[in-house]
Amino acid sequence: MFRSLYAKLSLSLVALLICVGVLYTLISLSSAQYYLQKTDQKLNLDLAKNLVADRNLVESGTLNEKALSSTFMEYMVINPSIEIYLLDLEGKILSYSADPGQVKRRAVSLTPIKAFLNGEKLPLLGDDPRSHDRQKIFSVTTVPSTANPQGYLYVVLRGEQYDNAEQFIKENIIWKQTGGALIGSLLIGLLVGLLLFRKLTQRLNRLSNDMDSFRHSDFRHHLITTPQQKTNDEIDQLGNTFNQMAQRIMEQMETLKQQDSLRRELVANVSHDLRTPMAILNGYLETLQLKSDQLSQTEKNHYVAQALKSSERLSQLITELFELAKLEAQETLLAREKFNIAELANDVTQKFQLKSKEKNIHLTLTVETESLFTDADIGMVARVFENLIGNAIKFTPENGNINICITATDGKPVVTIQDSGPGIPSNDLNKVFDRFYQGKDNNNRTKPGGLGLAIAKRIIDLHHSSIKVESSNGQGSRFIFSLPAA
Repeated sequence: MFRSLYAKLSLSLVALLICVGVLYTLISLSSAQYYLQKTDQKLNLDLAKNLVADRNLVESGTLNEKALSSTFMEYMVINPSIEIYLLDLEGKILSYSADPGQVKRRAVSLTPIKAFLNGEKLPLLGDDPRSHDRQKIFSVTTVPSTANPQGYLYVVLRGEQYDNAEQFIKENIIWKQTGGALIGSLLIGLLVGLLLFRKLTQRLNRLSNDMDSFRHSDFRHHLITTPQQKTNDEIDQLGNTFNQMAQRIMEQMETLKQQDSLRRELVANVSHDLRTPMAILNGYLETLQLKSDQLSQTEKNHYVAQALKSSERLSQLITELFELAKLEAQETLLAREKFNIAELANDVTQKFQLKSKEKNIHLTLTVETESLFTDADIGMVARVFENLIGNAIKFTPENGNINICITATDGKPVVTIQDSGPGIPSNDLNKVFDRFYQGKDNNNRTKPGGLGLAIAKRIIDLHHSSIKVESSNGQGSRFIFSLPAA
């Protein structure tokens, strides 16, 4: 019953309002009592002194006992809210206006009396002769005079009849009216608070339902059903954060799905591409083993050369596969340095001159800006050059042309590698950088796919640069990549 947030908030609000009500009542009563005592004592500050003067309690420098007795009797009738006591200099009660059976003290403390006569801050409370522990406000003066004090006229301003009247008013008027108003105010505050809590918890409930729906969808589907508020409070911020988190989770789930699909495709491609050189290698070796006596030395040399070629192809595929896996796992850190891109391009081009001459391919390097520097990993950039130039030689027919051009755009080096091969069909352009993409040779036959272009793209991505291909069927291909400026 009390497990929901709304119920807990409601109980907390009820407890808080009760505490506030009790505390307010105590503070209000205490404050009211304090200010009433202060006001009453200030208004009657000179009451005792005036009684002595008005009632002729002092004659010829001595206290008139007869006038004092008469004053006691009259004030019990005229103003029953006060009580008058005559004290000696030690505070002992000599006579009084109250009923004899009601006076319980024989003496009162002189400390508040002296403080009163010294004009200290009000209210000052003195001993109530009718009680052993109660204190009340008072007025006091020395008698018969300040110059010749023989005692004190001690006037308690709130006598027993005043207390009885005050108690009656509290019980029948103040407690009922004030208590009713306080209870009514607290109830109104409670209702308003419950409505506000309901409004807040409704938004939290909607957000909770959204989260629950997202969980039941296996974190694959999330519809933003929580309306966006203009308050931008903590609940809105929580909702926005959840929506962003859900969107991110769905993107990651989709990425995992794509990666799983790529993994399956990679396994299939690896199985296919590794099977071919393995089958060739195994076939030639079996032939050599079974027909070694029947084969001429020339045939044996041919079979060994073909087996070696398949072994090299197999080794190259495995090396590239591990290299790409390492790059995609982001385990390779770039060793950046500043170097001249033209010099690197010239060194790599020289390595491929012999291979290009074997196919009568004209390999040229054109540099528009000699002193063009980049800030990159020189080893990885060299790998990109090797993969792209090697790929161009692979697909360019004999007597073809391959041109490497280095330019600058906005200070960034831009490398273009143009070949005169068969080109790439337009519907295959978006697959060129896929793993094991299989192109066509000049006889339109499918050539084994590899990982060279995929590795090149991953290296360029690690440098936060771009690589693209432009081609059309029968018109050759143009690979263009950029590098960071130094």
